[in-house]
Amino acid sequence: MLSADHVRYRKPKPAFGRWLLAQASGSGAIAELAQAAAGDRQFPKDGDVQAVSKRLNQLQADGDMHLALEEAELDWLCV
Repeated sequence: MLSADHVRYRKPKPAFGRWLLAQASGSGAIAELAQAAAGDRQFPKDGDVQAVSKRLNQLQADGDMHLALEEAELDWLCV
């Protein structure tokens, strides 16, 4: 018998890029990263964490943005 928390009954996890963009209205480092991403036409909306990291590298983002990305990944994994 399947329990209510079985993977079959869970809502599918959004793409990391889309999840991150949804965090723009919050506060803190993740929200700052999300706000910057929202203003970037080439941001990988359907991308994974690696795609976002690659984009940050292309833009030569500072270390704080990379730390915010790591924090965001941990939050996203808990979704």
